[in-house]
Amino acid sequence: MGVTTHRIPDEHATVLVDPAAYADGRIHETYAWLREKEPFGVAEVEGFDPFWVATRHADILEISRQNALFHNGDRSTVLTNKAADQAVRKMMGGSPHLVRSLVQMDAPDHPKYRALTQAWFMPPNLRGLEDRIRGIARKAVDKMVETGGQCDFVREVALHYPLHVIMEILGVPEEDEPRMLMLTQELFGASDPELGRKADPDADMTKLIAEGVVADFYAYFAKLSADRRANPRDDVATVIANSTIDGAPISELEAMSYYMIVATAGHDTTSSSTAGALWGLAENPGEFAKLKADLSLIPSLVDESIRWTTPVKTFMRTATEDTEFAGRALARGDWMMLCYASGNRDEAVFDEPQAFRVDRKPNKHLAFGYGAHLCLGQHLAKMEMRILWEELLPRLKSVELTGEPKMSQAVFVNGPKTLPVRFTLQ
Repeated sequence: MGVTTHRIPDEHATVLVDPAAYADGRIHETYAWLREKEPFGVAEVEGFDPFWVATRHADILEISRQNALFHNGDRSTVLTNKAADQAVRKMMGGSPHLVRSLVQMDAPDHPKYRALTQAWFMPPNLRGLEDRIRGIARKAVDKMVETGGQCDFVREVALHYPLHVIMEILGVPEEDEPRMLMLTQELFGASDPELGRKADPDADMTKLIAEGVVADFYAYFAKLSADRRANPRDDVATVIANSTIDGAPISELEAMSYYMIVATAGHDTTSSSTAGALWGLAENPGEFAKLKADLSLIPSLVDESIRWTTPVKTFMRTATEDTEFAGRALARGDWMMLCYASGNRDEAVFDEPQAFRVDRKPNKHLAFGYGAHLCLGQHLAKMEMRILWEELLPRLKSVELTGEPKMSQAVFVNGPKTLPVRFTLQ
């Protein structure tokens, strides 16, 4: 990467790699500057390999379209410093990945592995689950009502409702859900002082995740997998446990990774967008009134809360050959960061992008990605959220914040971790 004329100034480059900046809002200031001044520049930060940074909607879309030119699996798919990258490669026999899920795969493997469970997450199958999901949503709303008009919406509702839905689909018993939630928070919130696994302050983060969190996931799902091979059921765990690719069983690494991606991404991002929706409504009483007056806007609310929250903040891609992109010369092996939360607030695409609008149309957000790696669970996520609001909004008369919400500290996946609200019912 010899191009220096498009080097991002240090004061913005350092924000891109700072987990705290994604919690306190500084990242959006940097994104706005980059979209205007350097929409596809190079970040050079001490301790990290240089990486290109895509902040405009059109560029993120174009990179996502070209899956053969820009790979997921050649280098780490999440931002990783040099020391962590070396540690992972040492642990994994040269691979830059602790896990090998759909996220870390490219063709020809990616479409084959995606096809194993895809039918489970498509609308025809989900329609058959709607009544079960609605029952779970009603219990979540009842739990909120039982708080007596004041609660932390994240901890009482948003964390647990999507978790229960995906664990039912996956086949994890309800009594194990707290363990799955804790492990997910320790994985995605590893750099957050409140969510990460507690350890000696000098403990190596990569070793802690690999030998702690990931190992705990593996140990749990190895037992579940063995059970489903012996006792098949109508759930996703049975599909994964008995899957074959090209006539051979998938490896233990790939099976365990598959369980992990379903068990973590299958609820964490939906939890964040659900909390983001109520946050937006509590801060914007005019939007809440608009929604109450016309509940047909619920699907629009769902899309807007996903855009506004954008739980998956970044993914990394790697150029597979020398090429030109956005007027810049890229070399084979160049690393690039796709900043979805920036693309979702691009002034060239969204009118008043910083505003929360329940009736935003069109809403061409990028929160689920695009191209071959379009989120497998997008239909389930939107369905879950729609059902929850269909159950909650008719009962909700007002809602307001009672304190300052907090976001988690993470460069990869983040969202609200506390949302204190006061509400009244009809």
